[in-house]
Amino acid sequence: GVQGQGIINMTLSSSTISVDVREEQGNIVADFVGAKLPRGQERRLDVTDFATPVTLIDAFNRGENARLVIQRVGESEFLAYQTDDRYIIEVNPVAEEEVTGGPGQQKIYTGELLSLNFQDIEVRAVLQIIADFTGLNVVVSDTVQGNLTLRLQNVPWDQALDIILQTKGLTQRQNGNVIYIAPAEEVAAREKLELEALKAKEELEPLVSDTIQVNYAKVEDIKNIIEERRGANEDSDSFSLLSSRGTVSFDPRTNLLIVVDVPSKLPPIRELIQKIDIPVRQVLIDSRIVIANDDFSKELGVRWGFSGVRSTSDNGLAAISGSAGGNETIIGSAIGNLTDTGQPFPVEVPALADRLGVDLGVGGTSRLALALLGQDYLVDLELSALQAEGRGEVLSNPRVITTDRNEASIIQGQKVPFNTLDEAGNTVTDFEDVNLELTVTPQITPDGRVILDLEVKKDEIVGTAPNGELILGNREVKTQAMVDDGETVVLGGVFEKVTRNNVDKVPFLGDLPAVGSLFRRNQQENTKLELLIFVTPQVIQSGGIQVR
Repeated sequence: GVQGQGIINMTLSSSTISVDVREEQGNIVADFVGAKLPRGQERRLDVTDFATPVTLIDAFNRGENARLVIQRVGESEFLAYQTDDRYIIEVNPVAEEEVTGGPGQQKIYTGELLSLNFQDIEVRAVLQIIADFTGLNVVVSDTVQGNLTLRLQNVPWDQALDIILQTKGLTQRQNGNVIYIAPAEEVAAREKLELEALKAKEELEPLVSDTIQVNYAKVEDIKNIIEERRGANEDSDSFSLLSSRGTVSFDPRTNLLIVVDVPSKLPPIRELIQKIDIPVRQVLIDSRIVIANDDFSKELGVRWGFSGVRSTSDNGLAAISGSAGGNETIIGSAIGNLTDTGQPFPVEVPALADRLGVDLGVGGTSRLALALLGQDYLVDLELSALQAEGRGEVLSNPRVITTDRNEASIIQGQKVPFNTLDEAGNTVTDFEDVNLELTVTPQITPDGRVILDLEVKKDEIVGTAPNGELILGNREVKTQAMVDDGETVVLGGVFEKVTRNNVDKVPFLGDLPAVGSLFRRNQQENTKLELLIFVTPQVIQSGGIQVR
């Protein structure tokens, strides 16, 4: 069967054959009294491949009777009934949990059990027996005629009624405690006439106007939903919200819906609006953005400097210093002295930065400087040692409220100016957004949990192009997580680690054993940077949010 049941359908040589059905040692045994199987029909059937509770069927003659033994597997129940010369045994699997509702699912019968065993009885008489058994009022159409033979044992009365109706091509309509039974064609024709009469009534019935206040939903969305259910023809008009003459409009200023239609169409529209015009639940997105860094740098070096000046035999001047700027200071002051006094001396001493010819120092603390000043020379020595450690944390705590299934964004950043050239070759200043962006779309589940669609984007400046435009780097994390209300989800992995070891030295001198350390500088730098984002959704209940 379509529901996974095993159906054994047998044709009897006469509807008067008596059948004794029972359970023995977990098997179903049916004895057909006074009947014999034809020669060649005694056999064993293996029906395991049909995936029903039935596995084996043994058919054989036993004494003066024919016997059928049905072997089952798993939990199951059976139903046996006879209609005229057909005898049917249904073996239905018993599910662990009964599920009701939905198309295609097996109908659940809840009526009181009864047994029926009749040979060639009128259909109307059987219906009367069921009416007496249930105490319901049964109205049977005059067109219901005919006889049937049936045998039902311990069957719910509503299932027995369905079997009888299906066998004779009948159908039922129940209104309260009254059941109307007639041939299916007659009921369909009657209902068609009723629909046509209702359609004619709507065509002649006066129209009325009704205004409905929409509180939470967009009135335009409600209007579109109602118009989508408009009847396009006679068959669909009875299932539509609007008749073919009905109209719907709205006032966006007051959020009012205006419906003009026949009176019978207005209550269903009000009922629909009452179901969908409800407040949408909101979610508070509490985020904490943490940028944790761990810096360490260490430098050790020596800076030497030598500056000197001396007169030459041809009344010239020879100068030496740590840089061209130092020499320029010495020569420039000597020329000025010659102009003023006719003597080049005394010359101006260059600044320290120009005197230190081997520029291996650091611009930090913990410096030791020595200078040796002669009559016409100056020797500088600066020992520098710097070790710096830094641990920092940048914390921001933005919050935003959004409705269920709607996106919320949190953007933190700055506009960075940079110069570039326009089409005419002029230098213009432009701005580039460098942001940390968090996008969250919450979805509240029926059990109160929250599904978060999370996306994190982090921009940073990594350099400048030759034309002056900025080179931007981008990191992005996109994921989905399901958390309890008030639970925190942590996004990490945006991690950066920089390790540098630089050595600056004087060629040849910096490579000398022992004394080479006087002519070089070692620089070591370790930087760790990690972006952590903590997101905590909290469902806002009516009346506020619980403080946690």
